[in-house]
Amino acid sequence: MSMHIIDRRLNPGGKSLVNRQRFLRRAKALVQRAVRDSSRERSIKDLEQGGEIAIPVTGVNEPRLHRSSSGGMRDHVLPGNKEFVEGDTLQRPKRGGGGGGSEGAPDGDGQDEFRFVLSQEEYLQLFLDDLELPDLAKRKLVASESVGWRRAGYSTSGPPASLAVTRTMQRAMSRRIALRRPKSGEIKDVEAEIAALEGEADADQDRIDQLQEQLDHLLQRTRRIPYIDPVDLRYRRLEATPKPVAQAVMFCLMDVSGSMTEHMKDLAKRFFALLHLFLKRRYKHVEIVFIRHTHQAEEVDEETFFYSTESGGTVVSTALEMMASIVAQRYRPEDWNIYAAQASDGDNLSSDSAKSAALLSDGILPLCQYFAYLEVGRDEDPMSSGVVPRQTDLWQTYDRVRKVDAPFAMRKVWHRRDIYPVFRELFQRRDVGVGAE
Repeated sequence: MSMHIIDRRLNPGGKSLVNRQRFLRRAKALVQRAVRDSSRERSIKDLEQGGEIAIPVTGVNEPRLHRSSSGGMRDHVLPGNKEFVEGDTLQRPKRGGGGGGSEGAPDGDGQDEFRFVLSQEEYLQLFLDDLELPDLAKRKLVASESVGWRRAGYSTSGPPASLAVTRTMQRAMSRRIALRRPKSGEIKDVEAEIAALEGEADADQDRIDQLQEQLDHLLQRTRRIPYIDPVDLRYRRLEATPKPVAQAVMFCLMDVSGSMTEHMKDLAKRFFALLHLFLKRRYKHVEIVFIRHTHQAEEVDEETFFYSTESGGTVVSTALEMMASIVAQRYRPEDWNIYAAQASDGDNLSSDSAKSAALLSDGILPLCQYFAYLEVGRDEDPMSSGVVPRQTDLWQTYDRVRKVDAPFAMRKVWHRRDIYPVFRELFQRRDVGVGAE
């Protein structure tokens, strides 16, 4: 006989948080996989929302108690039996008992799904887990500095939670010794002597009166000199100290020229939306610079970057020049961790390739902690038709610039479903750099 023990008592309002967090920890791998799968089909505006997800019911199996397979007495009682005797084999029913239920899978291996709703905070925590900016190292004191708290001695006032019991007792003992507060042992000795004299038949009354006067004096001094006085209280004091913080800037460079189809722009915007969400949620001191380019480049705000339409020719060097100019004006490489992410369809003016390569190798990469290039393709995957995809001009240019130890990564995507896996490859926590594929 097996026994299932499931606690299904209703929790009072707001009391189920601990159980919910325990469940998410136990089924984290399954829940995280479901979150990442659902993110591939979400629109850009819905990336920050929570929502309902489903995981296999096998991932939420509850603990069970069952009898040991050996030992003990095993008497089986089958109530209502009129057909079988001990030793008979029972055939499995063709349909599940207790009518009203749905018919199981033909092979008996049916699988249910466990569905539940994640809050926005839970969804984002699982969505962005294990992602980080590579080599975030340069630190300095900044105007919006991070504040740390350190021990700074003791004070005579503070909240009860900060009471330093040991230091308070040391102060109290020093004061009692200095003021010669009677010890409890002295008072007990006097009381014992008085009791002993009073128990004698011919007690010395003068001695008893003398001892009683001494006892009253000791008790009076005890009341005047308390065991712990407010002047003894000491509280642990914490002092705010500025902490060096790692400040970073991320340059987002996107090609919006006429060669970029709506599908390509959607892929690029999805990539940058993930990047924007990741940076804003994980880092407090990261600035984001948005640069759009055709044959000309311009720095724009977030709204224009994601939702404005534009077309024209393609000159990649204009975006790289603008990035280098902004770095020189606003972001000293000695103080800032500089990152860049570029998305393009790979087209570029043929006469601009050499200039782009020189700007990237001599002006951009030496300043960057990390540079990620994402090349977006048309909706149809050339590999599915057996055609080897052509290396674009920009891909070939960047591939020549790329060095073994350079902080430079290159990836290609054709479908919406590939954006999130590629994004994780580019920004997952790692100890070594990411190369080109």
